[in-house]
Amino acid sequence: MRTLIFFITMVISSQLIAQNKTLHDFSALTIEGKNFDFSQLKGKKVLIVNTASKCGFTPQYKKLQALYEEYGGDNFEIIGFPSNDFAKQEPGSNEEILDFCEKNYGVTFQMMAKISVKGDSIHPVYNWLTQSEENGTLSAKVKWNFQKYMVDENGHVVDFAYSTTSPTGNKITNWLKEE
Repeated sequence: MRTLIFFITMVISSQLIAQNKTLHDFSALTIEGKNFDFSQLKGKKVLIVNTASKCGFTPQYKKLQALYEEYGGDNFEIIGFPSNDFAKQEPGSNEEILDFCEKNYGVTFQMMAKISVKGDSIHPVYNWLTQSEENGTLSAKVKWNFQKYMVDENGHVVDFAYSTTSPTGNKITNWLKEE
């Protein structure tokens, strides 16, 4: 009985700790190699997207940029994380990726350094985004490039959208319009 009570207490404690962790507890490198502290996003909704330059969904950069131009600023940010995890569709260096995004899609939202979004070398931000044990909300492993995660103003994951969901579609724009 004592062992059972101890086990239950440990499970509940670990869930409470995970639920207290937010996006604002993390940092990552920008595509330019500078440290980016996510605590600077407090008070903003954030859309986090894993990207790739040679994917059928790559044209979503255009819609992501349009979304950023319409809603970005004081209340909303987009963070793009290039990843080569799916069919090797992001083979370039950070410099090449940034050049591609700027020249082909006019990207001005924050792009991060290339990372892994799955597997043994998963970046801590994506480990948190994809596991309910870490974020306290939902489990949603990355299925493909351009999967999107919605994070509220307090740094909590609130929803996600698969690659097939348009960045300018109702699921994301309705979330942005919510108070």
